[in-house]
Amino acid sequence: MSGDLPSTVTIGRRLDLAEVVQIARGRASVALHSDARERLSATRARLEQALHDGRTIYGVNTGFGALSDTTIPGDKLVELQRNLLRSHAVGVGEPLPADVVRALLALRAHTLALGHSAVTPALLDQLLGLLHAGVVPVVPSQGSVGASGDLAPLAHLALPLIGEGWAWIEGKRMSGGEALAAVGMQPHVLGAKEGLALINGTQVTSVIGGLAAVAAAELLASADAIGALSLDASLGTLAAFDPRIHAGKPHPGQQRTADNVRALVTSSPLNASHADCGQVQDAYAYRCMPQVHGAVRGALRYVVGALTIELNSLTDNPLVLPDGKGAYDVVSGGNFHAATVAVPIDHLSAAMTTLATISERRLERFMNVHTSRGLPPFLADDPGLESGFMMAQVTASALASECKTLSFPASVDSIPTSAGKEDHVSMGPIAALKLRRVVDNVARCLAIEAAVAARAVDLRKVATSERLQRVHEAVRQYVRPWSGDRSLSEELEALAEAMMRGELREAAQLPDELT
Repeated sequence: MSGDLPSTVTIGRRLDLAEVVQIARGRASVALHSDARERLSATRARLEQALHDGRTIYGVNTGFGALSDTTIPGDKLVELQRNLLRSHAVGVGEPLPADVVRALLALRAHTLALGHSAVTPALLDQLLGLLHAGVVPVVPSQGSVGASGDLAPLAHLALPLIGEGWAWIEGKRMSGGEALAAVGMQPHVLGAKEGLALINGTQVTSVIGGLAAVAAAELLASADAIGALSLDASLGTLAAFDPRIHAGKPHPGQQRTADNVRALVTSSPLNASHADCGQVQDAYAYRCMPQVHGAVRGALRYVVGALTIELNSLTDNPLVLPDGKGAYDVVSGGNFHAATVAVPIDHLSAAMTTLATISERRLERFMNVHTSRGLPPFLADDPGLESGFMMAQVTASALASECKTLSFPASVDSIPTSAGKEDHVSMGPIAALKLRRVVDNVARCLAIEAAVAARAVDLRKVATSERLQRVHEAVRQYVRPWSGDRSLSEELEALAEAMMRGELREAAQLPDELT
């Protein structure tokens, strides 16, 4: 993502995905909004008054889930919150990456800083203290069904705050107590409701999905650039990118792709070299790029909008809300349910899969002498002795097929939990983890197409356009020119990562998809 971003991100006011990325990558510090402490103090006082008045409040002086009808005595409220974190920290599987966990710390603090969870300012100071000190809680990736919030992973995130659980500091794993001591912090003593406020929310779903969506945006722009390079290398026609065609079906994403490809290929000597060949139209993988890539753009816009709303939402339960008369009510609801982002995230997984399938079809046409328009089989110098890109296309096929399997929506599933009290759940974290895997697969598939297209341009021995030449050069930063059969695995992985950082989009001089 491009543009000047602040070195400090202020939480407790509206955030966007670009700021979340900066936090995740460690490129921005985090500060509390100037009004946050006042908001927190006001709602905290209201909660404590409600307890003093003898109110029964879910999760504050009751049990949780199916145990919500069990009243907890006042002298046990701190123990209740500590037990909540311990009992809910039952996640399993590979730990979430450090960038995800950094963003989780910030976004958990952010939703609490909005002021309606009635936590103490000291709890936010503890969350931000871990973030600023470089303490990364160990958060297993599996165990949440996306309601009531991302409970298990957020419990693991919270345990180091009280000196329990596990954390990394500079890659060294240690207990939560050791981590706090190493950075000069004391364990936080949980007040009433604070354990619940730490784990009741959709931040795991939103962070994983949001970071994947940002990477998807870079891949979408890269797909336009790589598709244009493939079109030119295949001696394709620009007829299908005529703006009059797309004015007749004016989806904004479709029009943008057509504009991008046309701008990239126009002025290409290679394109001009076959102007009189009599070719009428290309295969769908080229001709329908605007329609397919454009549909992905529409999906991306929808998903980014939903995620941005979710980032800035109150996702706790219960909430302390103004009553319109200068006071507050403590109200139970269901904002912890992640369907609001799980359904859009599943939509983006399916949309991104179409980028993989159309990319694989474009690169496959270079493999076949019947469709490559004069290029050697598999783009090898000595076909037979050399296999060229034969197996690279097989890998692309495997990636595209895996994406199809991963596109089955997690959000259509539900399984009752907590003795049926929590009888409909979103499976949001599963949707988000699947999207991240789909995005990684699409990046690798596009990297293979880019390597193949760059090789095809070299074989044509006629220059492409200046902008596509810059794309070609960006590919060559990671994938060396062909010099006979070799393992391409490491080069393709490096190119895929570079694309997700935006390097091909920048080389093509295409705008940031999220601006």
